[in-house]
Order: sequence, then structure tokens, then C-alpha cells
Amino acid sequence: MPETTPETTPESPAAPCSPEAVRQVACIGAGVIGGGWVAHYLARGYDVTAWDPAADAEPRLRRLVAAAWPALEQTGLAEGASQDRLTVAPTLAEAVAHADFVQESAPEKLELKRSLLAELAAATRPGVVIASSTSGYPMTDMQTEAAAPGRLVVGHPFNPPYLIPLVEVVGGERTDADAVAWASRFYGIAGKSVITMDRELPGFIANRLQEALWREALHMVANGEATVEDIDASITEGPGLRWAFMGPCLTFALAGGEGGMAHMLEHFGPSLKSPWTRLEAPELDRELRDAMVDGCEAAAGGRTYADLVAERDQGVIDVLRATGRLGVTTR
Repeated sequence: MPETTPETTPESPAAPCSPEAVRQVACIGAGVIGGGWVAHYLARGYDVTAWDPAADAEPRLRRLVAAAWPALEQTGLAEGASQDRLTVAPTLAEAVAHADFVQESAPEKLELKRSLLAELAAATRPGVVIASSTSGYPMTDMQTEAAAPGRLVVGHPFNPPYLIPLVEVVGGERTDADAVAWASRFYGIAGKSVITMDRELPGFIANRLQEALWREALHMVANGEATVEDIDASITEGPGLRWAFMGPCLTFALAGGEGGMAHMLEHFGPSLKSPWTRLEAPELDRELRDAMVDGCEAAAGGRTYADLVAERDQGVIDVLRATGRLGVTTR
């Protein structure tokens, strides 16, 4: 079972249980992200109920969990962790009926998010915190139809959720502060590295940084300035090696030598006016789309999707192990 701690922790007075007492998690949506969450919670020793409207949802989800399990065994399973603790419910209401926490991972369509979160708020027990895996929508925009918006929060993961520690937690204008604190505490107990954001930001923190890099990559491909393989190698063989254990700000501070960030800004600050980046997204026309698709196929070099997933997972494990971060902390 998930570990508990004797310290006093924040919790919503209306919540059915404390974050430490959670035993059953409901995962609504069983695609790549939702299925990744299912694998994560199972590996942490929870009972998981899942629901997805797709006709082939259950066999697809069980294949995803089985594929992720070898990686999870390497990172360390919690006591009692088992794929057998997964139940795929026939209806949304049955999936959340006894849930202590709900993780929603539906497709990124605002109207769908609004109606689904409203349905979840009505179907769950009073006080149960419901988190959305949205990658960009502010909770303020998603909680407009819910009768109980105070317990709706964003819990934004990174793919695959069963390996990447980060989750960004933030509420909307109508979210109770206690619900945000409860969710942050729960994620920490469930083995995630938590950033609790002070305010809403479209795309949150990590996605905005990732998106800036992605847009510049698209520009370089569109202009014939670099290939897909060049771009990927420039990160995996360059700054990505530093970013795995030290973020861009501290990395740049080191570029200032003993003078730190102050000297770095004095020395390199003028280059910020140089036309090095183009943050406006390029037109995603057929030519650019084909260049990206063909480039990725070339970079894959005949490896299947399953091969690439296994390679990615092993790479993440190796980095986490090398940097001593298989155990994560809440901050």
C-alpha cells in the first residue's frame, strides 16, 4: 500500500479521507496519458478503477499496463502492487462510485472537458478531489458547468506518467485552496514530484518551455536549416544532458563563472536582441508536415512504436538512476 507519514498534512475538511488514506483511484480516459496514470497508480499499490468510452478500451489499456510493467519493476513496486488490482468499469458512474480520488484524462477538447468534469463532480462522493490531466486549459475555463467546482484541480503530468516524476498542480478561480493542497499532498505520497503553482498559466510551466523549443524546431525544419535527426541530437548530445539534473536557469548561471547569473546576464544579455529564435509558430502546411513525418520515420530507423517506447522508458530509468532520483520528493 502507499506509504503514510505521521506528520500533519493539509486536507479539505469535506474530503472523504486524507491523502494518506486513499486506497482507490479512478482513472477516467484510458489513452496514452490515462493509461500511463493507471500503470503508475497500480505500481504504487492502489486499487484502480478505469473507464473509457472506446469499444476496445479494456484490452488496449491492459496491453499498455503490461508493456509498462517491466519498467515499473525496475523503478521499484510498492507493497501489494499488482496489475490484478485494475478493474475496468462499464460506466463512468460505476468507475467513480467508491473512488477516493479521480484522475481525468479525456482528449483536449474544452467542451468535452467541461461536460465531463461536471458529470464527474455529480457522480463522485461529496468532497472527492477530481484532477484533470489537461496539457493546456486553465481549470477556470473547464469548471464552468460543474455544480461543485471547488474540488476540481489540474494535475498535469508528463508522458509517460508512470516514469516522469513531474506533476503540476493548480486550481481555478472557483477551486478551494484546500483541494489544491490535498491534491499536491496526495501526488507526493503517490510518488510524484509536485510543483504547486501559485496562479493559472495557459500551458502551465513545463509545457510553455517545451513549446518554445518545439516551435523553433519546426521553423528550422520548415526553412531547411536542420533535419529532425540534427535537432534531436542537438538536445540529447548537448543541453539535454545538463537539463536532466540541472534546469536551464542554473545551467546558464554556471555560464557566468564565479560571477553567476549576474555576470552571465551582463555578458550575454545583449544577445537576447539577436534574431536567434522565432517564437511565432510556422504555418503547418503539407510540406512541413511531410518533412516532420518523414524525418521521424528516418530517425526511427525501422524501430517499431513498441521498440521506441521501451527504449525511451529504459533511457528515463537510466537517467533517474544515474542522478539518484528514483525516489522523488514533494516541494
